[in-house]
Amino acid sequence: VQLVESGGGLARPGGSLRLSCAASGLTFSSYVMSWFRRGPGRERELVAVVNFAGDITNYADSVQGRFTISRDNAKRTVHLQMNSLKPEDTAVYYCKASQPYVGARDYWGQGTQVTVSS
Repeated sequence: VQLVESGGGLARPGGSLRLSCAASGLTFSSYVMSWFRRGPGRERELVAVVNFAGDITNYADSVQGRFTISRDNAKRTVHLQMNSLKPEDTAVYYCKASQPYVGARDYWGQGTQVTVSS
């Protein structure tokens, strides 16, 4: 199983970035997909999550209204559109594939750095 994130980089405050996570080696549509982040000196936190079909999403309060998670099961990809970026959004962003079953294994990507700075 591989999850490969892309799309990170440097953005100005108020700017936008679009992260992508490409999955292989798993039945993508059978996994709940999430984005997490870990900022400097911070604990890892859940940013956004999308269900199997892509029609139910949930967001951390800190990104609600600014970030949008979406998935394309045909392309085995999950995206995180990040708008109105703030310096506090600076973090390494990780995608995670999980199943809501006892004993199910989670899979993580390697992370992509997002830096928001003027």
